[in-house]
Amino acid sequence: MSTANLEERLATLKADYMKYQGDLEKVESTGGDGGPIERQLCQLEEEIQKIREEIRSNG
Repeated sequence: MSTANLEERLATLKADYMKYQGDLEKVESTGGDGGPIERQLCQLEEEIQKIREEIRSNG
């Protein structure tokens, strides 16, 4: 994948992360179970890290 594509993917993942983080805050503020959202956030963090590593290796 080209660096431009990786950076585009990274921006998308970051936007998704922010959305899920807001969702988690809403769920937790109402006393709901945030477990599934927390797992999604962890997956996004891992994918963000992998993309960052790929960008560094392409640089």
